[in-house]
Amino acid sequence: MPIKYPEILDLKSSGQIKEWTRQDSMLYALGLGLASDPLDAHELPFVYEKDQKTMPTIAAILVRGLGVTVDALGIDYRLSVHGEQSIIWHTPMPAHGRIRGEGRVLSVFDKGDKGAVVNTETILIDAETDAPLATVRVTSFARGDGNCGAPRDGAPAPHPMPERAPDKTSSITTRPDQALLYRLSGDYNPLHADPAAAKAAGFDRPILHGLCTYGLAARAILEAYGNFKPETLKELKARFSAPVFPGDTITFELWKSGTEISFTAHVKERNVTVLKNGRAVIAG
Repeated sequence: MPIKYPEILDLKSSGQIKEWTRQDSMLYALGLGLASDPLDAHELPFVYEKDQKTMPTIAAILVRGLGVTVDALGIDYRLSVHGEQSIIWHTPMPAHGRIRGEGRVLSVFDKGDKGAVVNTETILIDAETDAPLATVRVTSFARGDGNCGAPRDGAPAPHPMPERAPDKTSSITTRPDQALLYRLSGDYNPLHADPAAAKAAGFDRPILHGLCTYGLAARAILEAYGNFKPETLKELKARFSAPVFPGDTITFELWKSGTEISFTAHVKERNVTVLKNGRAVIAG
């Protein structure tokens, strides 16, 4: 049964409150592999309460349950693919606090028999001050919901990539157990832990969470251009193009033009691109 268009555009979510602790922020940073060298003075503050820093992409996991849900959208989650992720930060993410979400459906595009593209947005708001912290946008490809009557044209074009050699590259080797650690931040999909579930989905073994790869992009950019200062990162957007397996080495290619960073991510051992058309904005 396809999603109901245009009724889907009227869906909203609001009022849900979520609380997170300093420990949650530290666990998230560990899930991104930060402080694998505990003597690294740049990375230690992300996992240590003294002068604690917070990875800005924690917004991508805090939003879970605060936006318009897959069930509300009417999407068959078994046929839904996370296509793109975007975050705009209005202020640095605190290490702990209480937030609420204001969610809505931005747009839907009909791809016929291939499915439908659904774009949602959730604004994370400090529950104590009413100040916006971040705007999180998600593009889902609903493979079972095509021919729903939505427009077929008008979807935003992907971010264009520079036609020159990258200005910088950064390689991050993921841990064999990284998905098991990252899932403790709230995504318990068995695809990332259970070998049988992974094989049923067509993979040889469990895969890394796409949002972990997304967080690693933020880590690479902060290392290359932000001296690991979280407030440097203002926007981050990327398309997911292939899964990462725990233990893979991800090479990020970075192009800088003013405050805009274009990026892609590859696993060279398997000759696959795992993130593409990436765009970040950093402080000037």
